[in-house]
Amino acid sequence: MLREVFCYGGQVMKNDLSLVYEAQRLLEGVASRTPLDYLENFSRTLDGHLFAKREDLQAVRSYKLRGAYVKIAGLPAETRSRGVICASAGNHAQGVAYACNKLDIACRIYMPVTTPNQKLTQVRFYGNNQAEIILIGDTFDEAYRAASEDAQKTGQVFIHPFDDQSVINGQATVAMEILEQASTPIDYLFLPIGGGGLAAGTAMVSKTLSPNTRLIGVEPEGAPSMKMAFAAGSPVLLESIDSFTDGAAVKQVGDLTYSICKDLLDDIILVPEGLICEIILRLYNENAIVAEPAGALALAGAVQMKSKLWGMTTAVVISGGNNDITRFPEIKERALLYANLKHYFIVRFPQRPGALKQFVQDVLGPDDDIVYFEYSKKTSRENGPALIGIELKRSSDFEPLVIRMKEKNFPAEYVNDRLELMQFLI
Repeated sequence: MLREVFCYGGQVMKNDLSLVYEAQRLLEGVASRTPLDYLENFSRTLDGHLFAKREDLQAVRSYKLRGAYVKIAGLPAETRSRGVICASAGNHAQGVAYACNKLDIACRIYMPVTTPNQKLTQVRFYGNNQAEIILIGDTFDEAYRAASEDAQKTGQVFIHPFDDQSVINGQATVAMEILEQASTPIDYLFLPIGGGGLAAGTAMVSKTLSPNTRLIGVEPEGAPSMKMAFAAGSPVLLESIDSFTDGAAVKQVGDLTYSICKDLLDDIILVPEGLICEIILRLYNENAIVAEPAGALALAGAVQMKSKLWGMTTAVVISGGNNDITRFPEIKERALLYANLKHYFIVRFPQRPGALKQFVQDVLGPDDDIVYFEYSKKTSRENGPALIGIELKRSSDFEPLVIRMKEKNFPAEYVNDRLELMQFLI
């Protein structure tokens, strides 16, 4: 058995595959051995071969069950009997709730107030009366602080969502399965990063068993905590983050996960939230896969890097499928904006009969569609402003549309670049 000893952030960790095999044993009958599916449509996009590790099909619809169960099951019985505490943006909470229900112990789970209702409902379901949910703060980090203080006061064990060796060993079983299931060597493996537990565990296994596989960590542009840690030389606390990709919206990565990822990942890339939304819609429409934003993160990274993946065998982890259906209008909106297919204008309409009819006939192209219109007539004025949303068939139709507005004397102010106004629309 290949064993190496590393010192990460002052903690000595054994890169001992026997620890991961032990984690696999603990997970038998608890976590699913999720499939490694070949995605033909995305393979064509990349001009190569794309495989997806379907952790969205896991028992709690995310890989988080693996690390949570391994950690809790490994606690001494007397410690477990006192119950455990955790903090989570959603998926770790479901894993802890599921594990505690299986092991018949109580858990107290701190979650941000902004957690989607779908995830709250699932935590209650998987906990089956074992889980007490406490909603606090707007971000994971605020919930984390409250949970940590509770654990210090009560002496109950805090189940960290990522910065813990047992949790990392549990997440590492994802990599074990990928390498066991792959029929050919994997050239690139893309991994979503929130706190870094999955990336750290996968990196430890892959660099031992498949050293030629390039490991690419992927973060959302709005929450680049690992990327910033790499640049600073240690974990840093970001002042603010975009919580849209809630499963990966972490202000500060762990000391342990940072140290492992710094040494073993080949690169980290950032992807815009709009591209993540495009991938969510493609997965749903073309593959019948429901992925949450963090679940589509790694695949979005592969698509962004497609120019480097020609002819390669690429694998991605679809890390979660806990997406609230009520979020789809926003997801579609962000995807259209990212693709330059939806545009908002404040148009100064002449306040005379027939002005809107002229705009539709003379300004809109044959495939352009008004999807948002808000207008209030102003008295004693020549012009009245209207907020108009226009959806295009092709991004190339945008410039001709703007030119026709000017030629037909419809002064317009472009809104998409004005974040203070766009926040009211998406």
